[in-house]
Amino acid sequence: MSKISRRTFAASTAAIAASAAFGFKPALAQAYPARPVTVIVPWGAGGGTDATARIVAALLEKDLGQPFNVVNRTGGSGVVGHSAIATAQPDGYTIGMLTVEISMMHWQGLTDLTPKSYTPLALMNEDPPGIQVSSSSPYKTVKELADAIKAAPPGKFKASGTGQGGIWHLALVGWMQAMGLPANQVAWVPSNGAAPAMQDLAAGGVDLTTCSVPEARAIIEAGKARSLAIMAPARNPVFKDVPTLKEAMGIDYATGAWRGIAGPKSLPPEIATKLTAALKKVYDSAEFKDFMSNRGFGTVWGDAAHFAAFMDKGDAQMGEAMKAAGLSKA
Repeated sequence: MSKISRRTFAASTAAIAASAAFGFKPALAQAYPARPVTVIVPWGAGGGTDATARIVAALLEKDLGQPFNVVNRTGGSGVVGHSAIATAQPDGYTIGMLTVEISMMHWQGLTDLTPKSYTPLALMNEDPPGIQVSSSSPYKTVKELADAIKAAPPGKFKASGTGQGGIWHLALVGWMQAMGLPANQVAWVPSNGAAPAMQDLAAGGVDLTTCSVPEARAIIEAGKARSLAIMAPARNPVFKDVPTLKEAMGIDYATGAWRGIAGPKSLPPEIATKLTAALKKVYDSAEFKDFMSNRGFGTVWGDAAHFAAFMDKGDAQMGEAMKAAGLSKA
């Protein structure tokens, strides 16, 4: 090596070392993503979480120029998928969609994971549950269904929508409590999400579901089920014929599920910032708004800091609700 080459090499090496010493990583965020990104969904294909994740992934791919591949990792009432997100390499090449269950699973003793196990990126959706029955059900209104539940012995009626202690289960428990009934008045049949629960409803395996109306939409539009009420302060404009519980029964009870994007803990800040900015572009796009509106999915934006605070508040609220319902093992 010539003297000039040695000097050039030494200077370059010194410059790189200086950049590292001062924490300069200009190429990291600029180059990201340099290869395909995996987007983990903790629930089954065909449900609302899966559908939301797939439109987000498609629009991220369009904006960032690399494939964003959705992978469904089901099982354990959401534990399997949420664990896969939390334990992934914190390099930005595995992210995932967190759901409200991350605020509940640890209260049940199912996992040590909490909202603090992740790098929050963006809150993008929130939906209230509906009360669905099959098209062959004799109950035409939610009051008729409620009266029959009150008159029946505990456990005669069966419901489904998600895993034991999941948001749709807690929605049912909250409705029972609001009517002055025990939490177990209706038996809960666990499922791996709304889609299989709605299939079970249509087949006669359960008497009702308490998943969101958008998740039930396909079975409803196929003429195999109908929604009797929604647990929300106001009607969903896409399903304007479905009354609120307060309208139908005078019960002022509302709850909801949410979905957001996160990565494993210790995700590099420059990559997290880039992803949050890309997710805001997705959220503001006409494609995302139309997709969510057409399916009746609620949209709500929260950046990384907002999402973190939102999850912390929800975690505390869910803990209180699960303890009151006797579902907490924490």
